Amino acid sequence: MTRIRGFYLAGERAILGAITVGFVLCFWEGLTRGWWARLLEPALGSGAAAWRISPIFLSSPTAVALTAIRVFATGDIWSDLGVSGLEFLLGFVLAIAVGIPLGLAAGWYRRFCFAIEPFLSALNATPRVALLPLIIIWVGIGIWSKVLVVFLGAVIPICINSLAGVRTTDAKLLRVARSFKAAEGRLFRTIILPSAVPFILTGLRLGVGRAMVGVVVGELYAATAGVGFMITVAGASFQTDKVFVGVAIIALAGVLMIEALSRLERRFETWRPKVGAAT
Repeated sequence: MTRIRGFYLAGERAILGAITVGFVLCFWEGLTRGWWARLLEPALGSGAAAWRISPIFLSSPTAVALTAIRVFATGDIWSDLGVSGLEFLLGFVLAIAVGIPLGLAAGWYRRFCFAIEPFLSALNATPRVALLPLIIIWVGIGIWSKVLVVFLGAVIPICINSLAGVRTTDAKLLRVARSFKAAEGRLFRTIILPSAVPFILTGLRLGVGRAMVGVVVGELYAATAGVGFMITVAGASFQTDKVFVGVAIIALAGVLMIEALSRLERRFETWRPKVGAAT
């Protein structure tokens, strides 16, 4: 019994998550196959029909799984995955290349922060989808419109968290280093940057979610290829199973990347300044 309890406690997060997902999938399967309608018919009569959903509106998990196997086996989806992956990679790398240096500089130089803060606040409050018509006018409906949407979605959380990392550096460490006449460059490399690493990783984790949304929204709005475009075409022809395949691919990719960054973030958690350390 103790061994079972230890096994459960060690993997409690995964076990509870798997049980919940399994329950939802079974309930979903029952809705599309009419299991719950037949079960409740003696008690509800004709009202039990509400517990059955037509496959036109909601495909069953098994139908979605079979469709996923088919589209991967036939190779229909590989080109769309390649396009979406390239758009995400280019936009996210560009966001990292701009967001981290910009945030670190804004946190380190107070006047520079004052200069760019209005733009950061405005862009952070603006839904990226509202900029899509302008982006399409500027760069067309090719790959670069989606890259730009991904960039705009990811760069703000990366920049803001990098800035916060500099701002929350332990002031006592800075005073001690300056008392020993440490150069500003050395101060930045040895104290500021290590202190900002956990915040930068948090920004990357948040940026992944924004970037995934940017890819899909851009492809739903104007594209000729990609997973978002596949979802649009499938939805227009009532292929709900194929729509769910696209949604599942996006969700799985996002979860894997966020989980990887979360694990990396936890490894650097001890580098994060404690609340009140700078006082």
